[in-house]
Amino acid sequence: MASVPVAAEVTEPVAPVTRRSRRAAASALPVDERTAEEIDAFEAAARLFAFTGETPIQQPAADASAGEQAPTAPSHEVGGTRISRSRAHRGAAFKRVTAASFSVGVMGIVGLMAVGMTTPAAAVARADGTDITASIVAGDVAPSDQEIQAYVAPGSVQNVAIDRPETYATVTMAEIAAESGIANFSNFFVNDPNSPIQWPFAVGVPISYGFGMRDGAMHEGVDFTPGEGSPIQAVADGVVRESTDSGGAFGVHIVIDHVIDGQLVSSSYSHMLYGSRQVEVGDHVTVGTIVGHTGNTGRSFGAHTHFEILMNGTTPIDPIPWLREHAGG
Repeated sequence: MASVPVAAEVTEPVAPVTRRSRRAAASALPVDERTAEEIDAFEAAARLFAFTGETPIQQPAADASAGEQAPTAPSHEVGGTRISRSRAHRGAAFKRVTAASFSVGVMGIVGLMAVGMTTPAAAVARADGTDITASIVAGDVAPSDQEIQAYVAPGSVQNVAIDRPETYATVTMAEIAAESGIANFSNFFVNDPNSPIQWPFAVGVPISYGFGMRDGAMHEGVDFTPGEGSPIQAVADGVVRESTDSGGAFGVHIVIDHVIDGQLVSSSYSHMLYGSRQVEVGDHVTVGTIVGHTGNTGRSFGAHTHFEILMNGTTPIDPIPWLREHAGG
């Protein structure tokens, strides 16, 4: 019996089965024919969060007596797993909605970037209505070192010129003395022209005799020697009590009553030049008023002004300490 040749079995190489190949093969199958393992993970997640967006409407319960069962959505069983067609459709719809939302978000971001890069800074205003340039000037935004900082004033602002003197000069004591007509000046005192109580002369002048005993008699005042003709001023506001050219030993003589710290205080000016009296009895004078000029009248041995301070109008005291206390200098 002749032997029948048996065809050789040709074994073709079989491609290894991988997760990607299984997914590709499963995707080629209809949804109803996929197994649970072949369903894409994204689709499974989509099914988990799937919704239709429709408001559920409660249906009335089926009448038990009718014996009818509610229709169910068609399904297909693959490998023991039942897959609903409606669930598959919901998964595909979720994919489409997700892709559309992602596209809209990307387009919105690109649009915002385009607006931010093309809008000029001058067109941006703050929430309170002020321009952004005002914020830079105010210090809200720190400018760079190369940035030019400028401030534009409103048109209603006007420049006002400041009136300054052409030159500045200092006035010396000698100039004040010369202007006041005082020949002899010194630093024995410094008069304050703004004080309510002042010295009898506008600038400091020397003295020849002070208050106290002299040649066995009481010298009840102080002798100022500013030079003949030097103006004498009232030491405070007051009323003239005496004014005469015939004052005996005092010569041309004036007495002014003042009320200082609630107390009567009188000032006396003696040995003035004839015809130099500037006030009469009953005149109201103010501090610094010229009352006469230094002379050599009465019992005098040289031009000088004998000045006294009389407490309560009668009692002489040392004028120098009183003047330093009340007039300073």
